[in-house]
Amino acid sequence: METERGRGFFARVAAGVLLLVAGAVALAAIALALGLGEREPLELRVVRIAREASAAAAPEADPLAWSTSRQQEFEDRATTGASHVIYELSPGGVVASAKRTVQFRPQIEAAAVGHGIDPDTLEAVIFLESAGRPYVSAGPTPEAASGLAQIIPSTATELLGMQVDLEASIALTERIADSRDPGEVDRLRAERAAVDERFDPQKAIEGAARYLEIAGERFGADDLAVVSYHMGIGNLESVLRAYAGAGDSGPIGALVAEQGLSYARVYFDSSPYKHRDAYRMLAGFGDESSEYLWKVRASEAILRVFRNDPERLAETADLATAKATLEELFHPESETDVFDDPDEIEDAVEDGDLAPLPFDPSLGWVPDKHLGDLADELGEDPELYRALRPEALATLSYLAGLVLYESNEPGPLRVTSAVRDREYQELLVGINPEATSEYSLHTTGWSFDVRREYASKRQARAFQYALDRLSALALIDYAVEPGAIHVTVSDLGRELLDPNG
Repeated sequence: METERGRGFFARVAAGVLLLVAGAVALAAIALALGLGEREPLELRVVRIAREASAAAAPEADPLAWSTSRQQEFEDRATTGASHVIYELSPGGVVASAKRTVQFRPQIEAAAVGHGIDPDTLEAVIFLESAGRPYVSAGPTPEAASGLAQIIPSTATELLGMQVDLEASIALTERIADSRDPGEVDRLRAERAAVDERFDPQKAIEGAARYLEIAGERFGADDLAVVSYHMGIGNLESVLRAYAGAGDSGPIGALVAEQGLSYARVYFDSSPYKHRDAYRMLAGFGDESSEYLWKVRASEAILRVFRNDPERLAETADLATAKATLEELFHPESETDVFDDPDEIEDAVEDGDLAPLPFDPSLGWVPDKHLGDLADELGEDPELYRALRPEALATLSYLAGLVLYESNEPGPLRVTSAVRDREYQELLVGINPEATSEYSLHTTGWSFDVRREYASKRQARAFQYALDRLSALALIDYAVEPGAIHVTVSDLGRELLDPNG
């Protein structure tokens, strides 16, 4: 898997594609502000960056800890962090999915007005659930979630009052699958929509709107209503009560109001060491329930851009799907410095644009002994390839510090890949099937790989928690490879260069 200035990412954000509100800050300005100039020796500088970032992972010092004042920022960042799967899995791509979905806007607006909900949110739910396809099911038969709003049979009949003759719907679905006559397929689909209203677009939209209305009244909060659409009202109630340390008695809406609960607070303020029961529930669903709100918000953003600038959406989608992570959206090739040869890496280290990796197991990570092994074939010292952008170094150290704190496991993570130049990358392509002959984020210093070998199950679980939390904050994105976890750091890694600032 492959993935400095990075102004393109934040320009796209400002355009409304990804909702983060930030601007690129030149590395030289950061270095000056932090006193990282010539007066501080290089070895001391990189150790200080790493140690301060690692120490910042402790709860009492964490610059990324939840606070109510940062709720909107965290929600925006989570919207970005959760967006990759939408770009990657939208049938026919996000532009085609948006085009299918927006044709139902008149029905969506009418249903939203009738049920007192936001039409943009309802439209985003339809986009996310079915990509605007009225006839799909989540499984082989209509026993699964089905239709434009992907409603399960029991919810349709017991909560929403929809008509669902499941036996007849299954029989008609089988006949539709067997038919090769388009006219007959249309007729059978109309028959199915009459006996199973989930396949009637208007009724499906009304059903989704009714669900959001019911859930909104129950929780007293629109964000929680959206979360419950996938998680389920009962499951979300259990999470909220676990977070609040409350029993099963009393209306859940009263608890939400009394404690000022928002989903962002519950999500970002729960971890293996804090609000453990709520965190275990969220982590234990095994599906997209815990991230559903962020994906709905990302869908809203995608639909907005589709209406205003479909060409920009297509360009963003190309970057978002170029790799298995958002790495090319973080750092587009056309806007990112790439190291062509060993001399350019050496110059970047001297200029402070790259930071050599220190060897300090107390940080929770160490460079693997084989890191840079191909340097000999280029006549170079392997140490040359043991470097990262300062932002990436700080993020690596923060991530490892978080793992160390969560697991209490001193055995360090092992970094197997860091910066490369194009010459090194070309050598690697010949022996590593995961290496790309095209644009690699390793040749920019923004990516590193961590070996998938852990000192204990506790460390493995803590590492997964850290990866998911930092990706939810759009600080990183990661991909699972056969032997390693490939991590790319966004420009937001700069905030960990000065965690106490």
